[in-house]
Amino acid sequence: MSDYYNAFEMSPVPTPGPDAVPPEPFRGIYGMPAFATVPTTDLAASVDFWTRGLGFFELFAIPGRVVHLRRWAFQDVLLVRAETVPEQAPALSLSFACVLSEVDSVVEACRAVRPGSVDGPRDTPWTTRDVEVITPENARIVFTAAKPFDPASQEARDLAAVGITPPGAGGGENEDHV
Repeated sequence: MSDYYNAFEMSPVPTPGPDAVPPEPFRGIYGMPAFATVPTTDLAASVDFWTRGLGFFELFAIPGRVVHLRRWAFQDVLLVRAETVPEQAPALSLSFACVLSEVDSVVEACRAVRPGSVDGPRDTPWTTRDVEVITPENARIVFTAAKPFDPASQEARDLAAVGITPPGAGGGENEDHV
């Protein structure tokens, strides 16, 4: 028996690639392993931005108090009514996986709903393309799409230098975790 569980078996995130297709929105009920709670002074405006801009849908609501939003399975956000919200976005961000084909549409949709809310996209040293969005509640949200892994890339060399190798390459401790 292994001490490691292949979490890819339960993850909704597809294998990275230019043709990766996002999973359908997940409307089922489950015990949420993690979720974000975002305070808002205007539930309607927040729901509008999160649904039209970020692509979430309303799973359910308790009118005037809380709206439960979701995208893929395990991407849950509770918008809760608050008297105040921070005046500026914190340094802390919350990231949601997406696929490369969604990046441009998220950028366009967020800019259409709330001009000036988007920074990026930008490519990262850990082989993702990220878009940072500041929501009406001043939450810092990052949509992150894995890029296809190129074993000949500088990113691959950088990851190998810290002991992260792709499956089948051998020599890395992470091989047992895949």
